Amino acid sequence: MFTISDTKLDKIDLENQVSDDKAGAIVTFDGRVRNHNEGKPVDSLEYQAYESMAQKVGLEIIEKAIKKFDIHKVIGSHRVGHLQIGDAAIIIAVSSSHRAEAFAACQYIIDEIKSLVPIWKKEHYTNEDSEWVACHNCVSHSHEEAHNHSH
Repeated sequence: MFTISDTKLDKIDLENQVSDDKAGAIVTFDGRVRNHNEGKPVDSLEYQAYESMAQKVGLEIIEKAIKKFDIHKVIGSHRVGHLQIGDAAIIIAVSSSHRAEAFAACQYIIDEIKSLVPIWKKEHYTNEDSEWVACHNCVSHSHEEAHNHSH
């Protein structure tokens, strides 16, 4: 239900794994590598994880989502290694009878993963040295609070 992968993620495959005849909705979050962050041009990203802990915590998050939301199936996978612009870094797929539950569960899962799973990101910049980055202000469990930086 949650994996760490060193190979490209396949969104169609993950969506097929959560497909269910009783599902009226499949919501997918596909987090991609973009070419900028906080005003700096980015060439690529590198992800590292404490893999056994990341899988354990990711699975716990998914199990909590299944109890918290009226969803049928859920799967998530996060990449590690060196990713290029446009590559999927994380994909979460959720099926439910209704879209509202699928959307809510998907948002809950990605926010919890970003906050709790031991995965680190290194940004490789066009004109500067690479650096490990974190955006702890990006995760708000209330989902209604805005953060005060640009992206």
